[in-house]
Amino acid sequence: MPSATSQNAISTPFTGLAPYLRMSIAGADVAPVAQQMLALSQAQPLDANLWMNLSIILQCLGQRELGLSMQTQALSLQCVYRLAARRQPVRCRLLMLMEPGDLAANTPLDCLLEDSDVDLILYYLSADEPLQVPLPEHDAVLVAMSDSDANRAHVQFLEQALAHWPKPVINLPQFIPYVDRGTASERLQNIPGLLMPPTLRATREQMQSVATGASPLREVVEDCDFPVILRPLGSQGGHDLAKIETPEDIAQYLSHVHDAEFFISRFIDYSHADGFFRKIRVALIDGQPYACHMAVSKNWMVHYVNAGMYEEAWKRAEELAFMTNFEAFKQRHHDVLQAIARAIPLDYLCIDCAETASGEFLVFEVDHAMVIHAMDTEDQFPYKQIHMHKVKSAFHELLLRRMAGHNATPSTPTVASQPLIGQP
Repeated sequence: MPSATSQNAISTPFTGLAPYLRMSIAGADVAPVAQQMLALSQAQPLDANLWMNLSIILQCLGQRELGLSMQTQALSLQCVYRLAARRQPVRCRLLMLMEPGDLAANTPLDCLLEDSDVDLILYYLSADEPLQVPLPEHDAVLVAMSDSDANRAHVQFLEQALAHWPKPVINLPQFIPYVDRGTASERLQNIPGLLMPPTLRATREQMQSVATGASPLREVVEDCDFPVILRPLGSQGGHDLAKIETPEDIAQYLSHVHDAEFFISRFIDYSHADGFFRKIRVALIDGQPYACHMAVSKNWMVHYVNAGMYEEAWKRAEELAFMTNFEAFKQRHHDVLQAIARAIPLDYLCIDCAETASGEFLVFEVDHAMVIHAMDTEDQFPYKQIHMHKVKSAFHELLLRRMAGHNATPSTPTVASQPLIGQP
């Protein structure tokens, strides 16, 4: 069983995701850093921080499985990792309850609070003992894990364990399952001005039935017709996400994607008159919306890093205009944004969305594990720091507000009479 904190004689500082993401955005080659870490790990095999750093950088290099194996090694040594605040004195010690997994499994808050007076204490829950006591001293708790079939037991455990926690809890665990693609699409139906096609689950056998022509798509997946969007359960960042036009496309898709279950939803053409697609990321912090970015692309599957935002000045000019005029966007979609905040009442929530040509608010995804940062260079993106400062300040103020309003005693909390995960 891993200890909360390793007793290693040698310990590398834990760095988190932010420095490697910054290097990647700047176009730096992070592979040599990974090679140096790998060599060092042979001499320092009990250095949990080193293994966790190596896990993160390997995942940034696209080596997910190898990175996760390094994470397993790190977590076998300890389950707590600390990122000290850059600004002193510290005003908040935030305990982040994390789930083992890849970079999309938990809220990457270090990217948002990279230069702040908040200590981040990353606590990875384990299967045999979710919360070891005594816990690290903290001023607030953030449930950082996103929703997945694999972590439902942890979420249920935390719902009980945190029900009477003597410190403020950000993102209550009972609301974490609401960000599941299917659940979110159910909760966001029938809201005037909001468009989010139902996201349904389909088995591989069902998709094969459609691919062979044995069953029409509408019979296998209720009220769903071509074109559709297909992706494996748990897929993030566009991994194995595809637009499907015909049964033959499904057959081709299944030939190289071997998952057992998928999410499927109707494709909505959200291109504008110029043929470009514009995807927007908005943060809801304590129910209030903030602009994070807008990416412009010829491809319907828009990712900021490959949309040409770094290469084409006119796209950055559009993003600047969007962020500058975000108040007008908020007013146009005020009722929709408030409806989302009510339907998925997490304190910190991110929305990937778009405005359709007809003016509807199209939702692709809601989650609290999306990357939000201000790492783009000021030379290319002089407007980013101004607007991202608003996001950072809003989250910071949320923490301080909750701490000030909480009347708990300052004692360190304990977990009493709670069943351990995996036990009846």
